[in-house]
Amino acid sequence: MNDAAHDLHAPHFIGIGGAGMSGLAKILAVRGATVSGSDAKESETVRALRELGATVFVGHAAEHLPAGTSSVVVSSAIRADNPELVAARERGVPVVHRSDALAALMGGRRALAVAGTHGKTTTTSMLAVSLAELGLEPSYAIGGDLDAPGSNAHHGAGEIFVAEADESDRSFHKYAPEVAIVLNVELDHHANYASIEEIHESFETFVGRIQPGGTLVVSADHEGARELTRRVAGRDGLNVVTVGAAEDADLRVLKVEARGMTSEVTVELAGEPLTFTVSVPGRHYAHNAVAALAAGIALGVPAEGLAKALGAYTGVRRRLQLKGEARGVQVIDSYAHHPTEMAADLEAIREAAGAGRVLVVFQPHLFSRTQQLAEEMGQALALADASVVLDIYPAREDPIPGVTAELIIDAARRAGADVRAEHDFAAAPAVLAGLAAPGDLVLTMGAGDVTNLGPEILAALADVAPAV
Repeated sequence: MNDAAHDLHAPHFIGIGGAGMSGLAKILAVRGATVSGSDAKESETVRALRELGATVFVGHAAEHLPAGTSSVVVSSAIRADNPELVAARERGVPVVHRSDALAALMGGRRALAVAGTHGKTTTTSMLAVSLAELGLEPSYAIGGDLDAPGSNAHHGAGEIFVAEADESDRSFHKYAPEVAIVLNVELDHHANYASIEEIHESFETFVGRIQPGGTLVVSADHEGARELTRRVAGRDGLNVVTVGAAEDADLRVLKVEARGMTSEVTVELAGEPLTFTVSVPGRHYAHNAVAALAAGIALGVPAEGLAKALGAYTGVRRRLQLKGEARGVQVIDSYAHHPTEMAADLEAIREAAGAGRVLVVFQPHLFSRTQQLAEEMGQALALADASVVLDIYPAREDPIPGVTAELIIDAARRAGADVRAEHDFAAAPAVLAGLAAPGDLVLTMGAGDVTNLGPEILAALADVAPAV
């Protein structure tokens, strides 16, 4: 097989276990490519790729680059001195960015790209699940697993390809969708964007990539998104559909009614009310579902059938995912790491908790993000009844002098939060178990390895005496 301008018949993925990279590797393997790759460690995702026939090495070394490799696929997280990348350049093997590979995979399909500072993974997942529920057999590439390792991507027989479009490194400029969603526009990714103006310019470029006669679905509720709408208004060949609770929204949300861990949503469509269920809690997830509904309608999918099918979506891993219950305490995992996401998830969990308390163990993600948004993160944590803050998860970054989790803790205390530091990652489960009482909800929150604490908290809850 061969894909457009990039030879992907025998690709080698550096960092193949990552959320975005593994999805592309899966699709290529299913399409018949000879896939190889490497990752820093063993994982369920790596094992799932091997089951599809991929050759995956653990660790990075020049000898891991197979003879006959047609191209090497990298993400922005791969450093220039990676030995496999160095070997590829020495051997003259073409190096392809992940976004170019995804763009090639979308070629010849009706592409639907989901962008925004928050909510991309959830909205993309909602579309993938609901379109599959309708028998449309979409292909999709998502930044998170739906329900099992390797479920972040799928090669479908249908004509629709749904993809999460990442603005963090401007890679979403590579796509040319028929329909695009922009959920919100806020300042983030501080290593790549110096100002909100640069963010707006980047999203404008993305909108400019929509195919002539295509559709932009954009939030009517978020000011950054409304600013984007103002900037692109009147462009020839662009249909704009605004969605949200705002009175001037084209697809208006009339009501979101919380029902425990689900929501009932009513929208006004063609002058008539349409009510459907979203099987995850929180107003922001309900609004994501409405954006998905509008995008599907733009592709010609019947509204009532799609609205009903959206109820089949039960969540994506790490997006308010219930990890289990012990001693009357539910443990839920949240990927939220930006203040807006944190506040939205905490508000959703607050509704679901009823009379119980909301307890959070939060792991800040990236030194640069903490440096810029520590105050806002602290304010978000004030929405919980009590919080434990871990040390910063560095991911791809080197430390920044003076930037520690204490910046967030100080801000949270100024906002009136009950918050404490925990520098020993391994001690956190016992700390949370000691705080929790029957009826409480414990939230593990952050984009790093804090997700691994859920099972350990459940085990610790089973071993400790009830809190008083």
